[in-house]
Amino acid sequence: MELDESAKHAVRDKQTVTPAGEKVASTIDGVVVLAPVVHVDHHGRLFEFFTEVNHFWAEPVVFGHISSIRPNCVKGWGLHLNKSDRYTLVSGEVLVALWDARLDSPTHGLVQRVYLAPDSVRQVLIPAGVWHAIINIGIDEAFIMNMPTQPYDHASPDKVRLSVGSPVAPVDLAIFFPSQFDSSRDQEC
Repeated sequence: MELDESAKHAVRDKQTVTPAGEKVASTIDGVVVLAPVVHVDHHGRLFEFFTEVNHFWAEPVVFGHISSIRPNCVKGWGLHLNKSDRYTLVSGEVLVALWDARLDSPTHGLVQRVYLAPDSVRQVLIPAGVWHAIINIGIDEAFIMNMPTQPYDHASPDKVRLSVGSPVAPVDLAIFFPSQFDSSRDQEC
């Protein structure tokens, strides 16, 4: 088939999954993603977010909270120095952008994207020392349950932050919202 001049400027898609559907992108050391079992019947749906102690729940459940993110909004960049976050998507669709700031990690500097959606991956474990931002990519408010590995210390929170548009972040979050997000200023809803 002959194509016009536009084809000379096109970029070929890169492989993103294997024939079995497994992602080929590199993952940050210690980041765990899970797609819990979902049961569907005439009443509705049920998904099992905690079924047994496994690599996701290796540390005890000691604290929990639910937060929300409005459509077209971003929360982040945040990093915990001592505890890991264990997110479970309750509703909505979000992108969790991650990058490894741990100097002793075999994946130091690696950037990873994890999409959480009701019909796919719903859980992500984010180790201490990994920057993360959450972006609501859906049309409804998204709700995320977090059961971090340590309780929240109100007097001395275990969290440091960078602005969404920080020049040290290796991910320009504006690429996810080209028309809604102005990277020249911080827009954390």
